[in-house]
Amino acid sequence: MGSYGKVPEAVIRRMPKYYRYLSDKLLQGEERISSSRMSEELGMNASQIRRDLNCFGGFGQQGYGYSIGKLRDEIAAILGLDRAYGAVIIGAGNIGQALVHYSGFACEKFRIIGVFDVRPEAIGKTVAGCAIRHVQTLAEFARQNRVDLGIICTPKEAAQETASMLCRLGVRGIWNFAPTDVEVSRGVRLENVHLSDSLYVLLYHMKQQGDLTEGTK
Repeated sequence: MGSYGKVPEAVIRRMPKYYRYLSDKLLQGEERISSSRMSEELGMNASQIRRDLNCFGGFGQQGYGYSIGKLRDEIAAILGLDRAYGAVIIGAGNIGQALVHYSGFACEKFRIIGVFDVRPEAIGKTVAGCAIRHVQTLAEFARQNRVDLGIICTPKEAAQETASMLCRLGVRGIWNFAPTDVEVSRGVRLENVHLSDSLYVLLYHMKQQGDLTEGTK
């Protein structure tokens, strides 16, 4: 797959949703699908789906729809799921261990190849087959292994230092689960994940719905 030029971020963030949806359809034994049916089942506008996909080239035929397998594979390539990645986790607390145990990574050629921490009581323990190493050994580990992605699961206070260290080691991307935003070097892609944000949005809508219901009594 080549370069697609400037694709809107909103379009990129919808692609994983299409990928999961089409993967489920394949598991159900389906072979073809139309954008209108996709729109009904995804709760989206059919023209929006077509515009999103057209950002990366035409994958369907008028009146014939999409080959589910082909479209799913095309989206996998767009998202970079057609190649293998090695990742390290920094911080072997609850979130870090949960990510190590997440089985979905293996399905996408995404491997956790190392887990690191600073706590003496954690060093040497094994999580899903990965021995927890001291973070001081990370530089040597990175010299001996291909590390594409660093996953930060540290406390807030250690997040930026960890991000800077990963940048110096040459990682291409950082997935940050620490409860604070971090800054990275030019050329390193960053995704800050705040688990509480979606909860706060959910609580907001629950409150608004509750206020509306109470107002109609």
